[in-house]
Amino acid sequence: MGVQVAAGHPVYDGTFIPEVWSGKLVEKFYDATVFGEIANTDYEGEIKGEGSKVHIRTRADIIIRDYVKGQNLQIQRPESPNVELNIDKAKYFNCIVDDIDKHQSDIKLMNEWGTDAGEQMKIKIDTQVLGDIYVDAHAQNKGLTAGRKSASFNLGATGSPVAVDKTNVLDYLVDIGTVMDEQNLPEQGRWIVLPSWMCGMLKKSDLKDASLTGDAESVLRNGRIGRIDNLMIYKSNNLSSVTDGAYKAYNIIFGHKSALTFASQMTNMETLRAESTFGNLMRGLQVYGYEVVKTDALGHFYARKA
Repeated sequence: MGVQVAAGHPVYDGTFIPEVWSGKLVEKFYDATVFGEIANTDYEGEIKGEGSKVHIRTRADIIIRDYVKGQNLQIQRPESPNVELNIDKAKYFNCIVDDIDKHQSDIKLMNEWGTDAGEQMKIKIDTQVLGDIYVDAHAQNKGLTAGRKSASFNLGATGSPVAVDKTNVLDYLVDIGTVMDEQNLPEQGRWIVLPSWMCGMLKKSDLKDASLTGDAESVLRNGRIGRIDNLMIYKSNNLSSVTDGAYKAYNIIFGHKSALTFASQMTNMETLRAESTFGNLMRGLQVYGYEVVKTDALGHFYARKA
């Protein structure tokens, strides 16, 4: 029998103590995070704590004019205002391993919990980023008349989310690629984040025929979607969704890696002796910030499952 435990304290006996269990932890599946893939960290700079700022220089738009021999030249004074990336968000964890549990367990609890804390931190930040930035998408990259040149693509809007199924999912991805073409975005670095159900529809679409894609194996065989029409496909369960009438609509985002910048630092990661009990505290503080610095490189696809 183990040492008695105070009321409200979690009981590890029968969970980690080797007399009862083998000590093998059940594998925990973490939600995949994508913010590290779709954002750039070009301006991370030096971050010392919550409330810091990173100043980002923007590129000026140079005007090209017609020239006539002998004319007086007009002078342009290019403006390139700075964009401030505020490091104004922070998250922390703080947990304890009692000395008795540490000595009676045959696994390194602190290491296990530290790994879990890092993964959970990524999920929290990922969900926040994906749930925030879609509102900053350029007006020409969303809505019922998307497209900078043609204004002819329906990417969904509140009250009328696009209904996606396996017969039209590829068409919508091509339309999204065309919207990005009309913004003159570089073909390298384009991405889109899709919910799991939409990735499933892609695998049921004509994409499953390897002869159509030119791949050695179909996506049904290897499970990988990869790149479609220069869009790198990322799957995430962290996209935000809303109830729109009778449907659940998803705020799907797409863009170029130049659109979003992210800066972060684990400013404190420490272990120390607890004051009120026998044990070691493990705690960490991560400060971070993100900003859409190029709105015309970000788009919003508002869709539901048909």
